[in-house]
Amino acid sequence: MKKILVSVLFFLVLSCGKKEIQLPQLNETFVAEVKDHSPIYMFFKTEGNDTLIDVNRNNLISSTNWLFNIDKRLSLKLVIPQIQKLQAKKNKSSHKNEASENFFTYMNKGTKSLAFLPFSDVHYILKKPTLGLNTVYIKADGTILFNKQELKKQELEKYLNNLSIEKESELFIGYDKNSSFENYLQYRLFAKKIAITKLGLSIDYTKEFIY
Repeated sequence: MKKILVSVLFFLVLSCGKKEIQLPQLNETFVAEVKDHSPIYMFFKTEGNDTLIDVNRNNLISSTNWLFNIDKRLSLKLVIPQIQKLQAKKNKSSHKNEASENFFTYMNKGTKSLAFLPFSDVHYILKKPTLGLNTVYIKADGTILFNKQELKKQELEKYLNNLSIEKESELFIGYDKNSSFENYLQYRLFAKKIAITKLGLSIDYTKEFIY
């Protein structure tokens, strides 16, 4: 039977397969424990000058919580299509448990322990938002754009709350497809903490545009 070990170097090691996953590292814990789960592994591999993804999804049980162990070096353009396939597989299963969730696995740098981030309600869209959708777009280098206007991270919240709107409006979040998975998680947490106080304005976190 395969054993999962977490090393002091924050590597998740699949001991029998001699493969390793470098998990993303974040500064806080959202969920500390997940019971009744099935693991999914997305390994980083190279062939020549190409970066590839190696997915191990053996022994998945649709009625359980799914833990997505994803190497932090993988780009979103490799990771998200695999997540979409697995989301669809679980949703179509006749054995699906409506109470089960999907979680990203990561390391809490402070406590040096595993932690989990739920994303069951997220619908990934692999294209640019259609014209008219107001979008905060985060590039691979951390540059933040709102409808093509560049903004500093620390001024984004104030800028959004000062927008002039004539009717109820939703904002969406987009991420650079070339972002590493670790950077994606870090900026996803940043985006989730944006406090919208403008009456009639809200952020739809259930859709994420990857392009």
